[in-house]
Amino acid sequence: MKQTIKMMAVALFAGAVTLGGYKYFIEPDQAVATITQEERPNFIPTNFTTSPVSSTNADFTEAAEKTVHAVVHVKNTTISRQPTNIMEYFSGGGKPRAIVGAGSGVIISPDGYIITNNHVIANASQLEVTLNNNKIYKAELIGTDPNTDIALIKVDAEEDLPFIPFGDSNNVQLGEWVLAVGNPFNLNSTVTAGIISAKARDLNRFDRNPQSFIQTDAAVNRGNSGGALVNVRGELIGINTAITSETGSYVGYSFAVPSNVARKVIEDIMEYGDVQRAILGISGGTLNTNVADELGIEETQGVYVASVEKGSGADKSGLKKGDVIKKMDGIVVRKFADLSGYLNSKRPNDVVDVTVMRNGREKHIPVTLVKLETYEIQDLGLEVRNANAALLKQRGVEHGVIVSKALSKDMARYNLEGIIITKINDEKIEDIDDAKRIMNKRDYNAPIKMTFINQRGELNSFIFR
Repeated sequence: MKQTIKMMAVALFAGAVTLGGYKYFIEPDQAVATITQEERPNFIPTNFTTSPVSSTNADFTEAAEKTVHAVVHVKNTTISRQPTNIMEYFSGGGKPRAIVGAGSGVIISPDGYIITNNHVIANASQLEVTLNNNKIYKAELIGTDPNTDIALIKVDAEEDLPFIPFGDSNNVQLGEWVLAVGNPFNLNSTVTAGIISAKARDLNRFDRNPQSFIQTDAAVNRGNSGGALVNVRGELIGINTAITSETGSYVGYSFAVPSNVARKVIEDIMEYGDVQRAILGISGGTLNTNVADELGIEETQGVYVASVEKGSGADKSGLKKGDVIKKMDGIVVRKFADLSGYLNSKRPNDVVDVTVMRNGREKHIPVTLVKLETYEIQDLGLEVRNANAALLKQRGVEHGVIVSKALSKDMARYNLEGIIITKINDEKIEDIDDAKRIMNKRDYNAPIKMTFINQRGELNSFIFR
């Protein structure tokens, strides 16, 4: 019996030694190699957090349902005269003929305010709006802004109307899913999907009126103009306005006025009756490698300040020629369209924080924006604006208005931007109101004489016949 107990004790001792050795020499190595799901190190650059804005599995049904009832069909009736003989052709007579155009609009308030494109309602003698429920209303034109191609109309309905809330177009991101809602080819309530392809896209218009469109690949065709570009939350981030195509139909590119710009325009129209434009008071251009080499600077992105207008907000705040604007209120400025697009959403007397690179160092300069007061002299093909006293003194004149841009390709050839018009028909010009008064009372059969100081300080006159 004792022998049996001894053998059992030896066996137990041997087993304990064997198990201890296994634990000490073998199992630690396996423990290092064995990682539970909770303990997995996150050295792999993968983000499993998905957002409804960027997920490829995004559900568009909720956004479509929220927005489709607030996008309307806008019909524009214009009256033209069709000549029936050679005399009517030269005299402008003829039989009246109604021409109906169509586009889209977005209800932005329950009391019936609708935003659309200016080109959708241009020259309208009658406006008609059809809702998604097939109810038809006569619409009233409240105001327009041809520069941004935005117009505001209104219908009077007996009940509150569905509307789309504004989103912040400054926050849209490349690759973000969007929906275009409109009425292409008279097909009511059409929804197409795409992504944000680019921001602050300038279509390089000849009139030097820089735009800042949101570019998307959501399908947009004739009839979509004035419709909504929305994110997957159903927020309005743009007004569909244009496409580029050799055929006139969608081929992959469409452009929308950012919602921040559209909202500012219609708020100005409602409050002031016109659009309050704000400027920094600089001239300049977009940088790239070639331009940077010519200027002898290292920056290849941003807006180079070529000159600062005397007496402007930029001048008073300390912006200087040679500065490179990199940000506006923290918004990155890579090109001039970024800058102009952001300023289009601001008002006179707003203060913006301008981040510039100067001599290799970053500076933050608060600038108070000033009002851009302009007048288009159609008969001269020129847009003029008021000049402040400091600028007039710098140019060596006591009065006049400055030409801000040409209104046609023909006038753009003469490089008149920056000249100061001192007289029209030998009458002194103090401001744009004088220019309006003289042009309104002139003899339309007589030529127009324009006296001006050119960029070199020389006195000249043009006769327009």
